[in-house]
Amino acid sequence: MPDPGQHAATSTGPRPRASLSAELFREVRPDFFRVLSGPNAPVYVDVLDILEAEASQRNEGMARQEALNIIADTLARHPEFQLEPDIAPGESLPESLTVRDKARAVLEYFVRTGWIEAETGSDWRRVVFFDAHGATLLSGLRKMAYPDAAVFTDKLLGVCAALANHAELARQPYEHLQYCRDNTQQGIVELRAMQKSVERLIRRQVEAQTLGDNLSVVFDQYAEQVGHTCYSELVRSHLASRLGEARERLYALLTDADLLQKMQREVMNRHPGLDHSIAMARVRLQIDDLIAALERVLPLADVIDARTAEFTRRSLARFRYLQEVVGERRNQVRALFETLNRQFTGRRFGDLEEARELPSPLLPDARLLAGRDSLYEPARRRTLEENSPLEEEVTEEQRSRTRRQMENALRESLSVARANLYVQHLPGGKGQRLASVELPLHNPQDLGDLVAVLLHAESSEARYLIEVPGAREEAGPVGFDAQPGCRVERFYLVKK
Repeated sequence: MPDPGQHAATSTGPRPRASLSAELFREVRPDFFRVLSGPNAPVYVDVLDILEAEASQRNEGMARQEALNIIADTLARHPEFQLEPDIAPGESLPESLTVRDKARAVLEYFVRTGWIEAETGSDWRRVVFFDAHGATLLSGLRKMAYPDAAVFTDKLLGVCAALANHAELARQPYEHLQYCRDNTQQGIVELRAMQKSVERLIRRQVEAQTLGDNLSVVFDQYAEQVGHTCYSELVRSHLASRLGEARERLYALLTDADLLQKMQREVMNRHPGLDHSIAMARVRLQIDDLIAALERVLPLADVIDARTAEFTRRSLARFRYLQEVVGERRNQVRALFETLNRQFTGRRFGDLEEARELPSPLLPDARLLAGRDSLYEPARRRTLEENSPLEEEVTEEQRSRTRRQMENALRESLSVARANLYVQHLPGGKGQRLASVELPLHNPQDLGDLVAVLLHAESSEARYLIEVPGAREEAGPVGFDAQPGCRVERFYLVKK
């Protein structure tokens, strides 16, 4: 004979839950989700989105003709739409269909799959209603397409504070435990939403085509939605130390017999007739689940840190790339690479030797560091035998010679400091505008100063501006100024 206590526990326990598929397809038709798959899924989603928005404003239903007009207008914006072979089973569709015919077939398809309910009133007026389950699914699709801004509230911090409150935990331990479990789950959901937001911004950054788009993603989207809000709160929360203390409190709770028995009695009060061992098992299971949930928080926070670092790295790389290609040489660079892609698809850089239509390099004797087979040259390590030994004692003459060589190298280096020093000695003050023909060039050292000025003209540290007339005028001959030993394309230097 079975134990009466065991029978009572079984009869009062929760009923076994049916499988998700059984309950789901009891509510909707088997082909309900086919609308969201296949080549026409984007068009169907747009049509259903507009239909649901219009139907939600009409409690009495939407006229069939109005629904057909909405579908026809949407299909007109998708000329690539083609009816699927099984959209009208048993019917022979003409080879060429008008947009109105396609709209009628789509509406019947929605009725057949359960997204739309069609009714005929007592006045023979045909109306359609949007299915409630379809509206629920569309609401989820809209949240996926237009997600809310990520947030990081104090739920996880509240869990840590609640577990640290020994007096309140001893007074109502089981309710306290359930509160911590629910808030931990909600906090994990917030962290996953934050991770998804950063991944979405990384994708937008990669797709940025202009410097404006790049900076908009960084300052308008990331800074406002993630950086200055939820991510900064996550950094300031110091979760690592607080979660460690919370887990230690839970481990101590597993060995506290008085609190375990108090929670056991509370579970039995909520479920009369429940066996003592089953009640204790539920209590321990709640604690184990909370410990496991808290252990998932830090790895998820580390993933968010890694994604944020990746976003920063990709943003900087994209900015540098766009800064290089979005300039006056952009069309030339694009034409060059389009020619390469057209002529040498699937081939190696060494095949560039065979190109005859490529423009000649503007730099004399231009070469790649490691040849055309690879753009990366690995570091070369020299063995100890290749290094010539140094003398133990250095003479004063060697020191003097080395000092003179260093001074000459610094003086001859084409640095921005050299360019600023040259501009500083030019006549005139701030705002003075000098033509290239007016620049004093008397010796090779002055020519090196001019090269340094032109080399660092775009530098943020340069204390001057260079204006080239030919850069603003699309037509007209380019002027040159004769200087000792060279010819210089005409430009103007403006002191800052």
